[in-house]
Amino acid sequence: MRCLGTALEEQLSFPFKASVRKPMDSSPLPTGEHVCVTGLAHEDLCRVGIFVWVRWKERDVVASLAQIARLSGDKPTRGAVADWHYWHDQSRTF
Repeated sequence: MRCLGTALEEQLSFPFKASVRKPMDSSPLPTGEHVCVTGLAHEDLCRVGIFVWVRWKERDVVASLAQIARLSGDKPTRGAVADWHYWHDQSRTF
């Protein structure tokens, strides 16, 4: 079975600008903070969610894609992020 992250990677164009749409307990990123998404992170975590590398305050941080709101990017990137948010916000699980 192919990892969902691999399928998303085919649609996402990195880097893209984003902001933090909601806080998460496991993340230091505050709501509204602007970040740059630089790539998918930790393919081995694809069973629990989709995680991305973000550049924040001159350091690289791993964040859940569900936490990130895209501010820029091409049409496939916009669609992939929106689809993931819809899927995640409906409390879907792998």
